[in-house]
Amino acid sequence: MFTKKPERGEDSTKIGERPSGTEAKSSPFTERPATFAKGQTPSPSVSSSKMVPSIIGEDLKISGNVTSKGEIQVDGEILGDIHCGSLLLGDNSRILGSVIAEDVVVRGRVEGSIRGLRVTLQAQSHVDGDIYHQSLAIEQGAYFEGKSRRSDDPMADVKGSGSRSDKPAKSGGESHAAE
Repeated sequence: MFTKKPERGEDSTKIGERPSGTEAKSSPFTERPATFAKGQTPSPSVSSSKMVPSIIGEDLKISGNVTSKGEIQVDGEILGDIHCGSLLLGDNSRILGSVIAEDVVVRGRVEGSIRGLRVTLQAQSHVDGDIYHQSLAIEQGAYFEGKSRRSDDPMADVKGSGSRSDKPAKSGGESHAAE
């Protein structure tokens, strides 16, 4: 085989060999994707134990419900309900619907109920709806119009409707409607 003599200061490498002085790096172009049999799912590795959030950008408007087991970051607009593990609403976000998540951090605007174990309304937030929570933090400057209801398990209190109710809740704890 013919090889080209390297110029002064250049390293030479052979096909299939790693250049000298470089470590083995992971690249989607150098590794083969793993294939899984039908019904199998990949097991998470130690390095990917923290899930990457799903991001809804500023220029995106969704009409419909959004569901995820992981974290969602919303910078755009959602006309529907959100149900996820963790939710971060950015400064320019707008939600017209109910929110159900373990952790909810609001910087934007929500018009609907929020159900979460830990709910934080940051200074620039605007919430018009009821909040059902285990712990609630409201920063100075946040706007909140609605009822705040503490519950040991606000996620379990979710009824079949899931969205804002026009009926006033009865006082004295839980309300049961007889029909």
